[in-house]
Amino acid sequence: MQQVILNVGTGQTQVVETPAPSLRDGCVLVQTHCTLISAGTERRLVDFGRASMLDRARQQPDKVKMVLDKIRGEGLFAAVEAVRSKLEQPLALGYCNVGTVTRLGGGVTEFQVGERVVSNAAHAGVVSVPKNLCARIPESVDDESAAFTVLGAIGLQGLRLARPTIGETIVVTGLGAIGLLTVQMLRAHGCRVLGVDVNPQRIDMARRAGAHTANPSAGDDVVGIAMEFSRNRGVDAVLITASTSSSEPVSQAAKMCRKRGRIVLVGVTGLELSREDFYEKELTFQVSCSYGPGRYDHSYEQQGHDYPVGLVRWTEQRNFEAVLDLIASEALNVKPLITHRFPVERAEEAYSVLVQGTESLGIVLQYPQRAQEPAVSSQMVVLDEKKTFCPSAAPVVGCIGAGNYGGRVLLPVLANCGAQLHTVVTANGVNGAHYGKKFGFARTSTNAAEVFENGEINTVVIATRHDSHSRLAAKALRAGKHVFMEKPLALTSDQLAEVETAYEESSYQPARPILMIGFNRRFSSHIQRMKQRLMGVPGPKSLTLLMNAGRIPSNHWTQDPEVGGGRIIGEACHFIDLARFLVGEPITRTTAVPMRGSSCSLDTAQISLEFHDGSIASIQYYANGDRSFPKERVEVFADGKILQLENFRVLRGFGWPGFRTYRTWKQDKGHSACIRAFLNAVNSGASSPIPVNEILEVSRVAIEVAKGLRN
Repeated sequence: MQQVILNVGTGQTQVVETPAPSLRDGCVLVQTHCTLISAGTERRLVDFGRASMLDRARQQPDKVKMVLDKIRGEGLFAAVEAVRSKLEQPLALGYCNVGTVTRLGGGVTEFQVGERVVSNAAHAGVVSVPKNLCARIPESVDDESAAFTVLGAIGLQGLRLARPTIGETIVVTGLGAIGLLTVQMLRAHGCRVLGVDVNPQRIDMARRAGAHTANPSAGDDVVGIAMEFSRNRGVDAVLITASTSSSEPVSQAAKMCRKRGRIVLVGVTGLELSREDFYEKELTFQVSCSYGPGRYDHSYEQQGHDYPVGLVRWTEQRNFEAVLDLIASEALNVKPLITHRFPVERAEEAYSVLVQGTESLGIVLQYPQRAQEPAVSSQMVVLDEKKTFCPSAAPVVGCIGAGNYGGRVLLPVLANCGAQLHTVVTANGVNGAHYGKKFGFARTSTNAAEVFENGEINTVVIATRHDSHSRLAAKALRAGKHVFMEKPLALTSDQLAEVETAYEESSYQPARPILMIGFNRRFSSHIQRMKQRLMGVPGPKSLTLLMNAGRIPSNHWTQDPEVGGGRIIGEACHFIDLARFLVGEPITRTTAVPMRGSSCSLDTAQISLEFHDGSIASIQYYANGDRSFPKERVEVFADGKILQLENFRVLRGFGWPGFRTYRTWKQDKGHSACIRAFLNAVNSGASSPIPVNEILEVSRVAIEVAKGLRN
């Protein structure tokens, strides 16, 4: 299928061939009829991509601070690599989609196959959309009109926050598509409306919709006109739907409002506010969040948990429905807003219209229609028809997952190590198409079965979200394929048992597959040097391992016990494995104490490990520190000597004859060496570079520690 993406690094828009997305539970699969380009949001994204690095830094000072902290903590190379990787990732554009439902995911009963729906999905031929982000289109509403629903919902949410009543005087500043839709909705609400813009054509459209107007570029005194329009009482409310870096719209709004008037920011403006303007009138200022309640709530949007209508009357989905009802009743006329139509294959021309200053409002992209549901084969795209594979020459790899870690770390190493790259699978297809081409895969797909069922593929690399790890690993092992999986192996004891059973069953196959987890730190050149020295030291050892993990939001997917498993299972497991490797003895006892009374309590804990030979290790996993401090530190005390590793860049020895310091010019956390060791084992028929019993032991300990902390 065709999809529109943005190269954030260059600002270039492209139409690329991607596989149709997979269908998840709680979602509907939609064949797209048309989509609408958002002149505000999408233009800002394109302009940002085309801006110089200096201009980008000025626009995102918070991101600059993060980069500087990363430089101080991990070094310049790591920071540059992270920024370059982020800018290189493709961004799927669009959020105003109209199409026909072709399939229903598990648990979806609200829609039926064949119904037309509007959603906030991307510019793509087929989309998979959570059910709460879709709304059924009335029969009397045509596709192109329905495409304005999402933009209309943005204006409607701003209107709801302004709480207009019949007869009130309301100003709409900024008469783009959202502003003009807002004007019509306010008029339908019985309000007197004043529209403000510098564009004569948009001023004229607002007049035809029943609004009075003011044009500051024509010399109009906007505040004076607003006062006169309000019978010198001051306007009741101002809705700012403009997109500008200037703070003037907010300043004007404050000056034209009556005492205790309301100002709602729907668009984007500068926010250098004058306290005096707001203080004397006791003005209310509020920023509107997109389509309405539910936006950015993972439980509502992704998990499909609706709010009770008696408690939250207007959610984003119900706002969609309200806009569609207004269009169906002809109280909202969107036809005059359509200025351009392009077939999707000419989307680059459409974005040229958007960024080159050509007068435009509603730019509609049209999609070719199939006679029936897209075939399963559309979930696979051939990237290189000429590529052939020979399993005896080198591992033939199928990769499931290509997010930030996969694209930045795993795939480059696989390509550099000479692995034969067969198929890369991603959920939405965009990253798969991008990284598949970049690293030389033969195919990309959104169906993991392509990897398990293909006889040419003998090695599966898994880099998906944590809740799918155990299931995918067990399936690959039962298919007789070698497995390299980014940690963790499992989130629960039952999931771990599933993998263990699958591995035991694989012993009956002619060639037993390798199971390997990405515990990369034990492969670091620093850790290897520590291990070499410790092997000659008699007696037990004492280890202190510090991870300055940093805070992440509580609603991040890694924090969800059922999806990410929490950060102890998902990240602290690295240090449990590292301690196990350095000591070289089984873990016999664990205790863990979380920090109490803090929002990051489950992320901040002290974990104590005891080993069979009497060694002890203290893992200090802290999320309440500062990012400018080095992220990781390892210290080992043994036989009157000390080894100290600072952030995987500097290893120091104290009391070691002939050894004082080992440095690397960049961080070496062992990523490349870990993957190389796995590929070499596959190629040579050797066993897993990390003994499977240690993988299972560390995974079991991490699950037990996380469970203990939660309880």
